[in-house]
Amino acid sequence: MKVGVLYSGGKDSTLALLRAKKSHEISCLITIYPKKEDSYMFHFPNIKLVELQAKAMEIPLISRETAGEKEKELKDLEKAVKEAVKKYGIEGVVTGAVKSAYQKTRIEKLCKKLKLSCFNPLWQEDEIQIIKDVLKNKLEVIITMVASYPFTKDFLGKKIDEELISVLLSFKEKFGTSLLGEGGEFETLVLDAPFFKKRLKIGEYKISYENFRGMFLIKSAELVDK
Repeated sequence: MKVGVLYSGGKDSTLALLRAKKSHEISCLITIYPKKEDSYMFHFPNIKLVELQAKAMEIPLISRETAGEKEKELKDLEKAVKEAVKKYGIEGVVTGAVKSAYQKTRIEKLCKKLKLSCFNPLWQEDEIQIIKDVLKNKLEVIITMVASYPFTKDFLGKKIDEELISVLLSFKEKFGTSLLGEGGEFETLVLDAPFFKKRLKIGEYKISYENFRGMFLIKSAELVDK
């Protein structure tokens, strides 16, 4: 089946894409650029870098901006999905939803309206399994935003590896935080994956942080040979 992947550039949507590749044809990526940080539906930090990721994967990208207003942003998503249907003939949509019923139900409703299948490869899967799959599938992932205690400034730009997973596990046990950032604790960016033809190299960046909330803002990046 031809599918479009709702893609944020982070670990979950990349892992969902990887799983979908096993049984479906990935016809395009679909990305919504929110104009404000607190979008209810869409990833915000460094979102424009999906343009480089799409080139690295050699997969077409359909993108649209949204004001990020609750519910109204779904209209922008609908326009993008309709464009994907018209341009690439997609028959289904893939999401990286894990526990967010808010996102999952709204996307499923949209797909039903447009007579498309909806696939959620990570839905309700064990967090430990998912985070370990990130390493198993050799995804190079960094943290680009933190938004809660006990995440300090030192986490910004940090790569997800065995050592960091151990720290995240300890946070989960002590504070009940999500291993995947599903509670809004952190956001991620994928720099490389086995199916990327090239990898992202970060150039200039800026770190801002205050009161357990901060962002690793990438000002310049390029694709380089692997």
